[in-house]
Amino acid sequence: MEINGTALFLAGAGLIIGVVVGFLLRKKLVEGNQEDIEAQGRKIIENALSEAVQAKKESLLATKEEVYQSKKEAEKEIRESRQGIKDEQRRLDRKLDKMQDEQHNLDNRSAGLDSRQDTVDNREKNIIGREKKITSLIEEQRYKLEKISGIGRDEAKRQLIDSIESEARMDAAKRLNRIENEMKLEADRKGKNILALAISRYAGDYVADKTVSMVPLPNDEMKGRIIGREGRNIRAIDAATGIDIIIDDTPEAVILSGFNPIRREVARLALIQLISDGRIHPARIEEVVARVTEELDIEIKEAGEQATFDVGSHGIHVELINLIGRLKFRTSYGQNILQHSLEVAFLCGIMAAELGIDVKKAKRAGLLHDIGKAVDHEVEGSHAIIGRDLAKKYGERDDIVYAIGAHHEDQPPLSVLDVLVQSADALSGARPGARKEMLQSYVKRLEDLENIANSFEGVEKSYAIQAGRDLRIIVNSEKIHDDEATLMSNDIAKAIEEQLTYPGQIRVTVIRETRAVEYAK
Repeated sequence: MEINGTALFLAGAGLIIGVVVGFLLRKKLVEGNQEDIEAQGRKIIENALSEAVQAKKESLLATKEEVYQSKKEAEKEIRESRQGIKDEQRRLDRKLDKMQDEQHNLDNRSAGLDSRQDTVDNREKNIIGREKKITSLIEEQRYKLEKISGIGRDEAKRQLIDSIESEARMDAAKRLNRIENEMKLEADRKGKNILALAISRYAGDYVADKTVSMVPLPNDEMKGRIIGREGRNIRAIDAATGIDIIIDDTPEAVILSGFNPIRREVARLALIQLISDGRIHPARIEEVVARVTEELDIEIKEAGEQATFDVGSHGIHVELINLIGRLKFRTSYGQNILQHSLEVAFLCGIMAAELGIDVKKAKRAGLLHDIGKAVDHEVEGSHAIIGRDLAKKYGERDDIVYAIGAHHEDQPPLSVLDVLVQSADALSGARPGARKEMLQSYVKRLEDLENIANSFEGVEKSYAIQAGRDLRIIVNSEKIHDDEATLMSNDIAKAIEEQLTYPGQIRVTVIRETRAVEYAK
């Protein structure tokens, strides 16, 4: 097809040349000699034909060369393809040989597994036979044991289950005891940190008032004037104040004795004014007592308002404010109750801030917790319950009312606020110098604590330390186990609660240890 195309090309070229030559010939014929023109035309035609033949030859040679090169390249590609096919064939042959070897190995392994399976089946049959034989022997032995022991299988199973259950309970009790101890240690550590922080941040005065009042006299002659003619002055003072005036051999002093601290304060102030004025007679006594009573009422109200202002508790009912002021003249174990209430309020606020609860509410509950002591000599019942009823009567919130009633566990604590008030109350009462006791009663209380602990079986020694707020008990490790030590501490604490009266709280610690002693000679 390429050769035919070339021929067509040459023919077309020749045709074009002929047309050109004819045009030129016509032109020559017109312009010049026709013969010369024909001769030149033939010469031109001959030259054109010669050139066309030459071009045809050259085109054929080029076409052949191209065909040769194409054939050569095709043969090269065919040789390369054949070589690649041969290489792939050799690779496939090697894979086939490898697969045949692996198949042979698998056949050998399969034969080995079949042999092992037969061996396993035989062993399994032997084991099953032995199990049947062992089961029959166990049944026979069990029958003999039941016959010898006199109890049946079900009874033996029940006893075994009971034994296992008892051991499980013992293990559970030990784990529970360990977990409780860990929780107690952690809670005790955190509680101590909070209490220590509260103590360090609160610096209160150490107040210790006496339960009786003493009025100094300028001289002993004043005793006669206080008594008056036929005792009318002293009787007038007793009638106006309700306080007993004790005039004895105490030099230059008289003693005022009475259960009501406010009346005792009225009598003290009135007597001081009468002594300084010098006019002592029944009419003057009544006048001075009335005036002092009014002044003291104002002082009580101001003391209550100042306390609420110091704590930051606003909106307290006026009657509660007056009761708070009356606590200024009330003492417990030598500790002023108003000062104690302020301490409890501030300690509650500090601990509440550490625990992230309402500080104002905690301070309010701490300030009002002993409000019942203002009237407990007039109303029957525990001061905590009296204070709870008073707070409820005068519109305090339910959670504060409940915290007041629970601060001595007259009702069980239910919230963090209840426990805070309890802790702050015990902390204020237990701090050094806060309360006073008679030496004899203090020593007797320590002895009673140790006697209660020593009355329990297994106790070797007991020590009342920390001013009687901590009781350490050492027990015999051979008689008392770890679980029994926990029960003993609980029993001793209950016995102390039932038999003794004491301020604050007492921690009971039972110590059980095993010692190995040897001597080097």
